[in-house]
Amino acid sequence: MHRRHLFALAGLATTTLATPAARAQQPAPAAMPAPGRRAWAAEVPQIRIGVLGGESESDRLGRYGAYARLFEDTFQVPTRLYFASDYGGVQQAFAAKQLEIANMSPAAYAGVWMDTNGGVEPILVTREPDGSTSYVALMYVRADSGIASLEQMKGRSMAWSDANSASGYLIPRSELRAGGINPEPGQYFSRTGFAGGHDQALVAVLQKQYDAGVCWSSGQGDESRGYSRGVLTAAVEKGMLDMKDIRIIWKSRPIQNGPIVVRTDLPAAFKEDMIAFHLALPANHPDIHKAVERGSAIGWARTSHADYAVFVDMRAAEAQQSRRR
Repeated sequence: MHRRHLFALAGLATTTLATPAARAQQPAPAAMPAPGRRAWAAEVPQIRIGVLGGESESDRLGRYGAYARLFEDTFQVPTRLYFASDYGGVQQAFAAKQLEIANMSPAAYAGVWMDTNGGVEPILVTREPDGSTSYVALMYVRADSGIASLEQMKGRSMAWSDANSASGYLIPRSELRAGGINPEPGQYFSRTGFAGGHDQALVAVLQKQYDAGVCWSSGQGDESRGYSRGVLTAAVEKGMLDMKDIRIIWKSRPIQNGPIVVRTDLPAAFKEDMIAFHLALPANHPDIHKAVERGSAIGWARTSHADYAVFVDMRAAEAQQSRRR
């Protein structure tokens, strides 16, 4: 990648990463697709749903079990959940054509798009209560750490969530570089490491293994409840976090929400059924929708690869940085 391209990417970190087109309002809620086996079932005899890591398998089954059963009841083909231990697991399963659909982070989507030479495509993006399709990355520390700002993180330790996470790795690093901070270990931070997921990073900070972590959040709503949606929201709801125990010291620019992704080689009718299913889900099955989306998201909007091309560029830039190290 040329030097001027890297400077262009740094500039992206100071702009909004959510596209106006994706924030367009959707029409009135539609009815769920009529139950029945589709013609595409001859090519797609089962629906395999990828579920990203970061939670225990029992927690993920609790959130996604009814979702999978609704797929099965609606389309009358066997539906299976694939629980990956980390973001990379879902990427690899897509690359091996062992999945049909998954809700992914924007960076994970960009990674598998690169790995498969465009073999996956985004079809829908989450909409927030204000109609936007973006979230933010938050950097947090323990409230008793004495750290009150990013400047005070110099010489302290940082827990990244996952190398394939936009909010937990790529976006913070990109914005820090754009602000003149070298995020490599031993530079601005004394040390850095991968916690293995957003929840694990939060636990590592609370247990004083690291001074700070980063996670995704809607950035909207009541901060004392962990905002309206995201890692902190779920942690508060599960009783593993009291927001009084942490302090938010940095927030990114808006980031395009992660997409629902399908393989490009699947029938067009299958993709349209997946879109119709999800656009109708919030109004017709609000409990299932809330469980899957973890918070107060109001639904989905159609999206396309153009909304995520910036993440492909960021991953390419990060790969080039790795080769230089």
